[in-house]
Amino acid sequence: MRQKMLILLLGLFFISLQSGAQDYTIVIKGGHVIDPKNKINEVMDVAIKDDKIALVAKNIDPKQAQVIDAKGFFVTPGLIDIHSHNFFGTKEDHYLGDGFEALPPDGFTFRTGVTTVVDCGGAGWKTFTTFKAQTIEHSKTRVLSFLNIVGEGMRGGAYEQNLNDMDAKMTAYVVRQHKEIVGIKVAHYMGKEWDPVDRAVEAGNIANVPVIIDFGGNTPPLSIEELFFKHLRPGDIFTHAFSQLASRMPIVNAQGQLLPFVVEAQKRGIIFDVGHGGGSFRFSQAIPALKSGFRPNTISTDFHTGSMNAGMKDQLNVMSKFLNMGMTVQEVIAASTLHPSQVIHREELGHISVGAVADVAVFSLRKGKFGFIDSSGFRMDGEQKLDCELTVREGKVVYDLNGISRPLWNK
Repeated sequence: MRQKMLILLLGLFFISLQSGAQDYTIVIKGGHVIDPKNKINEVMDVAIKDDKIALVAKNIDPKQAQVIDAKGFFVTPGLIDIHSHNFFGTKEDHYLGDGFEALPPDGFTFRTGVTTVVDCGGAGWKTFTTFKAQTIEHSKTRVLSFLNIVGEGMRGGAYEQNLNDMDAKMTAYVVRQHKEIVGIKVAHYMGKEWDPVDRAVEAGNIANVPVIIDFGGNTPPLSIEELFFKHLRPGDIFTHAFSQLASRMPIVNAQGQLLPFVVEAQKRGIIFDVGHGGGSFRFSQAIPALKSGFRPNTISTDFHTGSMNAGMKDQLNVMSKFLNMGMTVQEVIAASTLHPSQVIHREELGHISVGAVADVAVFSLRKGKFGFIDSSGFRMDGEQKLDCELTVREGKVVYDLNGISRPLWNK
């Protein structure tokens, strides 16, 4: 008798566990789920419990959960933009470090499915605490940072030429004090010396983080082949990969051929990031590179007031360019979710595994006639474009273009 009672109680216990496991807060139903980490590329439901992913499966019973009908849409992890400029402020002569040209993230992220940004060098070790208090702690968007090797940060002009303000040990010290810092940035140096790169790599070795390089400035250009094989380490990042500036050696030559050492560098582990920006992306570089089979590791915006109002516009516009140049939807999603999370060593992000933070984006893929502009003013016509329908950040709907998460109004 006791044994029967024990079996009955155990049965009721397991039933209650199963019932509790199905007690979701949101269920996104019927969307085409693309989750590169878990190799999901099919119609599935995604269940969220509070701020975590609870289940990804077919035909999830929502019970009392809020249901979002995603039929006909793509459902992906929240996007990660690893080259953005968010240290906004009101100080004169401060460019992208506490200045007028950087942007507060929340006004521009969620409407494009971006849930994580990495400010790319706006703050240096002298200014990071201001950036953290001013932006990171007041943003719903997850804001991370590549710390500038220049102590003053990205103030522009002469400030970024000061070798005396490039301190590897102090930079590494501040990196190790703040979990939000994921790497070190070098940018805008106009000299022929390798000191900024080498000091950043020294700091990266001390703090065990990658370095991201906005390279070039000297005329004639320094060799990116030397950069890739003599100065950078596997895992370091070359941003503005498809630029063609006079002071920067391109990856595609004048005959439209991808330089062979570029392929070898990528095989070695150098990360090629788009970093579109206002002046750092050209079809003359990107189209031949893609036709030769080369793919960027990560897609990013270099987001600031200049780029958002020029050819770049936003993360989805950049991703749509690569769709129309031959990358698949799966490839552009991977380059905007899983791959960035791996590059910045935040592997807990960029996927929708059970137990992961519930950062989710829902996209439509529009068909029609669209125009895309590069940094030299040329237009490329395309027939497909990604639009964001809905964004979920830590289990909460933070953007909903057409009200698919809302009940229908009836008078």
